[in-house]
Amino acid sequence: MSLFKRKSKDTGNDVYAFISGNTIPITEVNDPVFSAKTLGDGLAIIPSGELICAPCTGTISMVAEGSNHAVGMTLANGAEILIHVGLDTVSLNGKGFKILVKEGQKVKPGTKLLKFDKSFIESEGFDTACVFVLTNCEDFPDVRFFTGQDVVQNETVICSF
Repeated sequence: MSLFKRKSKDTGNDVYAFISGNTIPITEVNDPVFSAKTLGDGLAIIPSGELICAPCTGTISMVAEGSNHAVGMTLANGAEILIHVGLDTVSLNGKGFKILVKEGQKVKPGTKLLKFDKSFIESEGFDTACVFVLTNCEDFPDVRFFTGQDVVQNETVICSF
């Protein structure tokens, strides 16, 4: 499969980059909760953009009300994912973030989920790493995460079941 070819249908087995940037292993995230895999396994994307899009088909299961810095999704295969923008950004109380979806909303790959002001967040002294966590990873022993690469939003596979 070519990384440059858009997939014509969503098979539910692949998760695409939710933002463009560079992927790193979750163990390299500068936050002990994420790097110790306390919430689950995954990766992070050091973002080059400011718009988070749905990485696959699913249902919005959680929106970080007030802080607007995180969104959870449940996928058709039962996987539960968390997309968390920045480290310790909850303390910004929503400033610099805008949620674009509602809990219970069905989304498809590319649906706009969340917008953030990268320059503002960095100017406040926060890391803008965007963390992707499979919170029920014990249910998916064969899951693979693809790190150490530049990724293109909605085009590059970052996780496969």
